[in-house]
Amino acid sequence: MTRITEHSIEDFAIKLLEHLGYEYIYAPSIAHDGENPERGSYEEILLNHRMAEAVRRINPTLPPAAQEEAIKEIQRIHSPELLTNNESFHGLLTEGIKVSYQKDGQQRGDLVWLIDFNTPENNDFIVANQFTVVEDGVNKRPDVILFVNGIPLVVIELKNAADENATIKSAFRQIETYKAVIPSLFTYNAFTVISDGLEARVGTLSSGMSRFMAWKSADGKEEASHLVSQMETIINGMLNKETLLDLVRHFIVFEKSKKEDVKTGVTTISTVKKLAAYHQYYAVNRAVESAMRATGYKVEKETPTSMVMESPESYGVAGVKSQPKGDRKGGVVWHTQGSGKSLSMVFFTGKIVLALDNPTVLVITDRNDLDDQLFDTFASSTQLLRQEPKQIENRNDLKIKLHVASGGVIFTTIQKFSPEEGNVYETLSERENIVVIADEAHRTQYGFKAKTVDDKDEHGNVIGKKTVYGFAKYMRDALPNATYIGFTGTPIESTDVNTPAVFGNYIDVYDIAQAVEDGATVRIYYESRLAKVNLSEEGKKLVEELDDELDGEELTETQKAKAKWTQLEALIGSENRIKNVANDIIQHFGQRQEVFEGKGMIVAMSRRIAADLYDEIIKLKPEWHSDDLDKGVIKVVMTSSSSDGPKIAKHHTTKQQRRTLADRMKDPDDELKLVIVRDMWLTGFDAPSMHTLYIDKPMKGHNLMQAIARVNRVYKDKPGGLVVDYLGIASDLKKALSFYSDAGGKGDPTIAQAQAVELMLEKLEVVSQMYSGFPYEDYFQAETGQKLSMILASEEHILGLEDGKKRYINEVTALSKAFAIAVPHEQAMDVKDEVSFFQAVKARLAKFDGTGSGRTDEEIETTIRQVIDQALVSEQVIDVFDAAGIKKPDISILSEDFLMELKGMEHKNVALEVLKKLLGDEIKARSKKNLVKSKSLKEMLENSIKKYHNKILTAAEVMDELIKLSKEIVNMDSEAKKLGLTDFEYAFYTAVSNNDSAKQLMQQDKLRELAVILTERVKKNASIDWTIKESVRAKLKVIIKRTLRQYGYPPDMQKLATETVLKQAEMIAKELTTD
Repeated sequence: MTRITEHSIEDFAIKLLEHLGYEYIYAPSIAHDGENPERGSYEEILLNHRMAEAVRRINPTLPPAAQEEAIKEIQRIHSPELLTNNESFHGLLTEGIKVSYQKDGQQRGDLVWLIDFNTPENNDFIVANQFTVVEDGVNKRPDVILFVNGIPLVVIELKNAADENATIKSAFRQIETYKAVIPSLFTYNAFTVISDGLEARVGTLSSGMSRFMAWKSADGKEEASHLVSQMETIINGMLNKETLLDLVRHFIVFEKSKKEDVKTGVTTISTVKKLAAYHQYYAVNRAVESAMRATGYKVEKETPTSMVMESPESYGVAGVKSQPKGDRKGGVVWHTQGSGKSLSMVFFTGKIVLALDNPTVLVITDRNDLDDQLFDTFASSTQLLRQEPKQIENRNDLKIKLHVASGGVIFTTIQKFSPEEGNVYETLSERENIVVIADEAHRTQYGFKAKTVDDKDEHGNVIGKKTVYGFAKYMRDALPNATYIGFTGTPIESTDVNTPAVFGNYIDVYDIAQAVEDGATVRIYYESRLAKVNLSEEGKKLVEELDDELDGEELTETQKAKAKWTQLEALIGSENRIKNVANDIIQHFGQRQEVFEGKGMIVAMSRRIAADLYDEIIKLKPEWHSDDLDKGVIKVVMTSSSSDGPKIAKHHTTKQQRRTLADRMKDPDDELKLVIVRDMWLTGFDAPSMHTLYIDKPMKGHNLMQAIARVNRVYKDKPGGLVVDYLGIASDLKKALSFYSDAGGKGDPTIAQAQAVELMLEKLEVVSQMYSGFPYEDYFQAETGQKLSMILASEEHILGLEDGKKRYINEVTALSKAFAIAVPHEQAMDVKDEVSFFQAVKARLAKFDGTGSGRTDEEIETTIRQVIDQALVSEQVIDVFDAAGIKKPDISILSEDFLMELKGMEHKNVALEVLKKLLGDEIKARSKKNLVKSKSLKEMLENSIKKYHNKILTAAEVMDELIKLSKEIVNMDSEAKKLGLTDFEYAFYTAVSNNDSAKQLMQQDKLRELAVILTERVKKNASIDWTIKESVRAKLKVIIKRTLRQYGYPPDMQKLATETVLKQAEMIAKELTTD
């Protein structure tokens, strides 16, 4: 059977890309010193000749001077900030490069395009491997690079799936290294792909590991089979010529966010580069196609890439396919909350602006704070929109901005479409190229229905009755020929007739089950704490009776509902109950924070309750309070008027202040951990590190579904979000969930916390079974001294199991995640001590890994806190000696005494791990200087370990072998001293002695002399730029070969011996220039 190697994975990727029409080039052959040079040097990133050819081909009418000027412009991008360079280049690539030139005596302006986005086949697609890049003396060679017209758009880093150390995480770390040391390659990068041949993820320059996402479909019609490697799916689905160019042009956004330091007044702007996930890409293309159909525009072609992932029909709901052309109903995109809906709206707008030839896009929300949030998302993505979005101030402003011939991205709330008098809104524009995008398209306000309401005079006195209509009617009056398209995070209820009447059927469905499976959102768990905070029977009855029209904004509809609401508010807000809730939240949140880094949100029923609850919490935790907007652990986020009285009014926040608080809440390192809200931030607010939502307000249907989604955002390795119920909203949640599944949604939006507890107990069982026959329970009664020896004995036990260390570390990591979600359930608190013990053993075992950082790779980017027994061990085990419970030797770790101490250790498996790690480090340190010796030592170490794993040797026998190896290392060091050679001279001595004929025919003194001369000549010629300039390296090779010939080396003229010496020379030159 042939072994899978990194090379064979690279080969497989190249073949797939060739099949898609890419031309394959072996990069060394086009290097400046290759057979067909296309680069002036290794510092040159762009394939300039190919780029110039493409620019000529794509822009045939422009004069050569203008074409050259455009190419110079992209070669001039040089700021110290990589992301800034990347953004500048992306703008030139996707919007064209502005040039001016003389024609017929006139000065003309035009655009030069580097890529023909309309005709993919008119571009030059290349896949190259082993492409060496040298920058500031550092030499790197990424695995595979995709060039379009000579521009390196995609970097692919591959690892071997069959090698347990070469994971997708190590591919990610490799990309991070490249960004740091050869940033010029990434100036032109669209995105990077990391893969181990099976698993594959894609991300941008600013993506952390948790933001690298899989691409789940090869053709956009159905999800790829789990039997097909993800790398194959990414190549076929994402890197085919058409999709790649579509992604580059329409689906990359540089999102800006501003943060002002209130004290200094300094504003910092940070940028994040985002790439559409597969569900956003396919849905947006489908939405553009549907919008074109609805406007009556001719759709050039239905590309397979714009097909929907899973058709709405497969969810049992109607799709837009059946709708007629020109019906002005673009359809509805249902993408579950948290899966990037706002960004999908940005991508849609950016693409429709080009597809419909500069239409006016009107974005509608139904609340001011939502309008602000969505506007901020759009305003931070102006490069993709190709214009600045505008926010409408009032009705008059709306009329002015819509009285234009074309263009514009305009934001307004739907309420601005109510007529000042009468029942008809004046026609603002009869144009057909207006697209109205409605956020949360299911809301009641979007209806056509007429209803009778009280007519009041300016003093609020009822003077009669009047008929009003749903805003959808007024909007149709104002814009009779506009096309309407809706985006929603929750499904349309099966009884809802308004939404399909305004928008049409579904375009695309991406539900909770799919989002959780893809890692676009995390699961939400539900915990009832009604028993902890009593609500009287009368109160429970009132909660149940709250009428359906009591849905948040319509509270004032009838006096009857108002009276019931007031009654319930008094019960929920009674002094005693608020004390209980405050106390319970502090305890509960404290326990959550112990195991889980993040934030929480409390939803109160009224402003008064919010203010009272804040006061009660502050009484118990005075240190959480601060009058300063920039300080304090807890804040209330709401508006109020002076008539609310001073207690409530002091919590009033302006739009700007709310922005500051939002920035603090979104910043995981800020001390603000808890916010109390009433309506604010319950939709559209996105703080990924938020993990707990406390609900103390009657909520139903969409509002409830929207609210619970505040905790489902992905953040590092957050295992899930928790919704805590103080009011008994379980039945409302069930109703909301049943309409969710009635509407075709798959997957439970929330999971009872009991299930999390079950999962935790299951994982606990797995870990405790690994201790079968080992009495770890004694640990909990033991003294600190005994505890340490028990941990050592536990390490010994785990290391004695088949593949014990790896299995144990993985299982305890899984247990820690499950435990973090289950806290503070009683059963979780009961096993806290056991979990802390398991984590303590894991922290020490992790020390024996190659990184030696004391934390496994999985934990480097983690939110889960350890609950380790503080009396015993801190979270960080200092070093490998500490982990093995032995004193660090004062002298060399390879001294006779220390080796004997190790050999005599009671815990043989632990001793073996220590020795293995130490020898590995020693050999690694020597491998930088001595090629021959380090290679043979490394082979000896690997062979011994292999024999141990294959049960040929016992732990004691392999210890003997490793001690022999340690002595070899010591001998190697002493031989150099005996011969009177430095480390470098000895390295050359071992290299020249490695040839049998030389050992037999040449005297030791002669070989020693040769080693000294070689070292001297390398030192003289290894200049700082030896790694950069091929000429310097070539000269060094010539000098080495000449020296060897002078000494008649090697006597048998064997080429291999000369190669070994040359390699050793390169190593020494490298060491000399990097020291």
